Parts: sequence; structure tokens; C-alpha cells
Amino acid sequence: MSSVSAVPRRRPRPVWLVLICALCLMLMAVSPAMAGHGKSKPEKKGILLVAFGTSVPEARPAFDNIDAKVKAAFPDVEVRWAYTSHIIRTKVAKETGEELPSPAEALAKMMADGFTHVAVQSLHTIPGQEYHGLVETAHAFATMPKGMKRILVGYPLLSTSEDMAEVADAIIATLPKERKADEAVVLMGHGTHHPADVYYAALQYYLSKRDPNVFVGTVEGHPTLDDVIAGLKAKDLKTAYLVPFMSVAGDHARNDMAGDEPDSWKSVLTEQGFKPIPVLRGTAEVDPIVDIWIEHLKGAFSHFE
Repeated sequence: MSSVSAVPRRRPRPVWLVLICALCLMLMAVSPAMAGHGKSKPEKKGILLVAFGTSVPEARPAFDNIDAKVKAAFPDVEVRWAYTSHIIRTKVAKETGEELPSPAEALAKMMADGFTHVAVQSLHTIPGQEYHGLVETAHAFATMPKGMKRILVGYPLLSTSEDMAEVADAIIATLPKERKADEAVVLMGHGTHHPADVYYAALQYYLSKRDPNVFVGTVEGHPTLDDVIAGLKAKDLKTAYLVPFMSVAGDHARNDMAGDEPDSWKSVLTEQGFKPIPVLRGTAEVDPIVDIWIEHLKGAFSHFE
């Protein structure tokens, strides 16, 4: 659980965030839910689940799985959603007409609807740029005059050494059942230029101690696909299951990992003499992994009790 007060207060806020905050103050002035008339507002607790998002319709049921499990864990708490990727929100709006809210828009609406305590749960994999941007947004709302009483942000999937161990155990426990002992599993993570990219290498360490034939690679960071190929060759492994290490099996999984383009992981591995077997399943579809996110959410929400 991240306390939003940990974000430096002197850091300049983006213009869009300042405008959102100004809009919130206007909504507070006209919304019946926010009109106090000198009286303290009754407590109203809520949950905001925040994911990067996906524009692939076939991948969205993964979010439905998280939604159902969170609502089962918090049956009396309203659950809402927001998405950090501007590109995804714009693409979905253009293709389907559905307007997906950003975290700032969702928090502004929750403030206008009278919520006093909001647990914001990051559904990101690592504490990278998207996560820290979310914490900054939450901090802006938490410090707003006459705003919500408290906003707390739950940690992403990988945050502590305990998370690493639990995620590694969950991955090993849910590997493809048809996989043989002499076959590899290659996890495709997103990767980032943010310092949090080191979490992928750390996860590799934990996985190697449990199963030396499970490898982690990333699209935009380290370890790279070349690192994975070197590991496969060193162990003389010929067959490799390709599994997304992302919340949903979206564009990266379907194109960069399992696509037919010559630069996809499937194509590159085939060219190198391996037999790749893609598995289109995001981590949000794996209940033991979703349970880790929910434990982080429970940690944040417990501070409202």
C-alpha cells in the first residue's frame, strides 16, 4: 500500500491535472453530495481499480475476472475502473464509442459523488512510470481542500521480495499442464526504461530457483529476447511455451509475441530452430496472481477501518 503523501509536494503538476482539480472544486460547489452546509460528510468508501487498459476485445474478459473477485472480497463496497493509457482510451473511444475514464476523471467523479475514502488499486505489474503517475494523481486529489478524507494507493503486482516469491509460486503452479519437464516456458513482460525494469530480472532469479527452464523476457526492457534465446540454447531446450506476463493478452501478446510478422517472438524463435507454443492468457486470468493484487488492495483498505 502506498500512501499518497509520499509523493514530493514541490514537484510541478501537469497542466491537465491542475485543470481536473479546478473542475473538481467546481463540482464540489454545485454537487448535492458535496454540499456540507457546515456539517461533516457521512463516510462513503469506494474502490477504484486502475489498469493500463487494452483495445483488444478478446482480452477484456481478464478485467472481468478481477472485477468479480474484488467484488466478492468487498461485497458492500462500490467498485469503479479507470485506465492509465491515453492511447488505449483514445483508440477504444474511436473504435467503439466507449469513453474509458482516466484515473483523474474517475477520482473527480467519485469526489463529486460524495466518496470520502477511496482505495485505488494499481493493476500494473511493476512500480514503473504508470504506477508513479497514478500515485501523483491520487496525491493531487488527497491534498485538495474540502476533498476526500483519504485516498490510498495499493501496490502493483511486484513490489516486495514477498511479492516476488508469491508471484513466482503462482506462475509455477499455473504453467501449461501439457508442458513436459524438458520444455521451456518463456514469459513475455512489457519492460520499461524506468528503473523499475529491474523487477523483471529479479523475478527471473526467483523463478530460476523453482524451475530453471522458466525464462523472463521483455519487449522494451531487460532481459531481452536475445537473453532468453541464449538461455534456451545453453540448456539445449527445443520447445518453448510463450506466455504473456501482462495483465491481459492484448496487442503485445497477440502481435509481438504470437503474431506471424517476422519480428514476433514466435517467428524469431522458429527461425532460430525452436518450436514456440503461444498461450494467450493474461495474468489477470490467473486467480492465484489476482489474489496477490487483492491482498494489496486489502492492505490499503484496512487503513479505512
